[in-house]
Amino acid sequence: MRRVASAPRADWRQKVESAGLTWHTAEGRPYWNESAFYEFTAAEVDLLASATNELEEMTRAAAQHVIDNRLYANLGIPESAVPLIERSWEAEPPSLYGRFDLMYDGCHPPKLLEYNADTPTSLLEAAVVQWYWLEEMHPADDQFNSIHERLIALWKDLASCIPDRRVDFCALDDAEDWTTATYLEDTAQQAGLASSLFTMEEIGWNGARFTGPSDRPLTAVFKLYPWEWMVREEFGKHLGEADTIWLEPPWKMLLSNKGILPVLWQLYPGHPYLLAASFGQPATGADWVRKPLLGREGANVTLHHAGREIETGGGYGKEGFVYQDVGPLKDFRGVYPVVGSWVVGHEDGDCAAGIGIRESDTPITTNVSRFVPHLCS
Repeated sequence: MRRVASAPRADWRQKVESAGLTWHTAEGRPYWNESAFYEFTAAEVDLLASATNELEEMTRAAAQHVIDNRLYANLGIPESAVPLIERSWEAEPPSLYGRFDLMYDGCHPPKLLEYNADTPTSLLEAAVVQWYWLEEMHPADDQFNSIHERLIALWKDLASCIPDRRVDFCALDDAEDWTTATYLEDTAQQAGLASSLFTMEEIGWNGARFTGPSDRPLTAVFKLYPWEWMVREEFGKHLGEADTIWLEPPWKMLLSNKGILPVLWQLYPGHPYLLAASFGQPATGADWVRKPLLGREGANVTLHHAGREIETGGGYGKEGFVYQDVGPLKDFRGVYPVVGSWVVGHEDGDCAAGIGIRESDTPITTNVSRFVPHLCS
């Protein structure tokens, strides 16, 4: 794994916008950054895919452990959400995708930082935009990326269990979220499903069913909106009453919670793909990271080294925190990459679909960390 400097295309903004990425600049700096790319060997790609598939199996075992031992309070999950989680776990409703954020430097085994299992973004960039960049700039090389094809194939597989072959998509009125929901709607349409797209605020409750615009009943909904927020909304009390199919399903709130990290470490102590993690206090060593159970985009994270700390602001943490060991995050001359390894579906042993890389000027990845394309040589 190496970082290679590269000249950006003169018209890169128009190119990425034509691929659907209008949110390409954040706080005056390019969010899409093609002034460099990361190069992987075939062996490194095989390792990332194998680690991702194994972590997917491990996290499902961890979810079962939480349910069997009723560890919901440790994860800050309200008791009112427990029946919803357990019913969806037993029913095995459709699940679409997720993203493992991995620390990897090409020398050590990849290490799990967290699992974005419910509402991961940076999907269009990983699935489409970096692929178009590769085709134009490095057509003789390859890329670890079958995300787009796998999403369409999965929608086709799910069609038989989706009422009327229709999925409605909703998200907050936010550029990044709206881009992700729009892209996923496009993959569903390419699979032959009917759809519509609207904001979360347009979801209603008519006393018997959830409804969308024009009071049309919602039978299957992809919502880019965290479950921990949904269950606390006014309409959350009705989530167990309607027969709406929700993507992602409610049990995903177990895995999108940072509390799954100490559970994994308890089940698989010393595993090469995990960092030591605990509730309440640092697990081992003098260096540690403190993360809020329900934090998002690097908010309210403390990175502690002996003699110094880095902290980020935000409004998270009231549900509690977890501690995680500091791993060997590679410093590529002042930038720190995190590999987002995507899963599509949950087929045992083969759900790894590709990677996207975001890099930061500090070891904490935030909402303005830059997306950098990759290739495989």
